[in-house]
Amino acid sequence: MDLGLSRKIALITGGSKGIGLACAELLAREGCRVAITSRNKANLDAAAKRIKGCFAQAADLTSPTQAAHMIDAVEGEIGPIDILVNSAGAAQRTPPDDLEPAGWRAAMDAKFFTYIHVIDPLIKRMAARRNGIIVNVIGNGGKVASPTHIAGGAANAALMLATAGLASAYASRGIRVVGINPGLTNTDRVAEGLRADARLSGTSPEESLKRALARIPLGRMAEPQEIARVVCFLASSQASYVSGVTITMDGVSTPLVV
Repeated sequence: MDLGLSRKIALITGGSKGIGLACAELLAREGCRVAITSRNKANLDAAAKRIKGCFAQAADLTSPTQAAHMIDAVEGEIGPIDILVNSAGAAQRTPPDDLEPAGWRAAMDAKFFTYIHVIDPLIKRMAARRNGIIVNVIGNGGKVASPTHIAGGAANAALMLATAGLASAYASRGIRVVGINPGLTNTDRVAEGLRADARLSGTSPEESLKRALARIPLGRMAEPQEIARVVCFLASSQASYVSGVTITMDGVSTPLVV
C-alpha cells in the first residue's frame, strides 16, 4: 500500500528513543523529511545519525517559548510541517500515598503541556495553510486507572479530550487530529513503570513484568515499531476520514466497547 507520504515534512517530538524514534525511522523510510526533538541533546544526536537527512532540534517542551522556537527552527530549515507526531514526555509514576499536589502539576507539565505547547502554535499554522495531521501517542493509562499512574493517567485523559476537541474545531480547515493509546510497549519508559509497580507491591521487577504479561491476552508487550506502523497509517492519506478518535493498542488488555 502506498501511503502517499513521500516528500511530506514530519516533526516527531520525543523522537530520540522509544516509540518516537521508531515513528521517525519509519516515516523517513516512507519518504518523509523528518525532524526530531528531545530535551537530551546526546540522545537526539545519536538518533539523528540513524535517520538519513534528519534535522534535530533540542528543546524542553515544558516551556512554551522553547516549543515555539523549535517549530520556527524546523520550518525555517526544512519547510512547513505537514505531520506532527507527539511522543514526548512522561509523568513520573508515584505510589498514591506519595502523591501530592506538586506531583499532579508535574504530571500535567510532563505529559499534557509538552504536547499542547507544540500543538497550539502548530495547529494554527496548519489551519492557515489548510493542511495538517497531528497524531498524539498518549497511553492507555488515560482510560484504565493504575495506582502508580493516577496523575499521569489524568494527563493522558486530558490529552484524549484535547484530541477529540481539536479535531472537531479544526476539521473544516483541513486538519485531522488522532490519538493512539499504547498499552505495555517494550521501551525504557515502561521498564521504569514496572519498577515503580514492583516497589508498590513489594515484588521484584521481574515478577511485576510476569504479572503484567499475564494480563495481556496476546501474551506479550508491543514493540515500538508496531505502534509506529499505525502512526504512519494514520498520518497518511489512506486514513483521510479518520479523525477525532483515540485508538487503543493494548493487546486486548481492556476489551471494551467505546
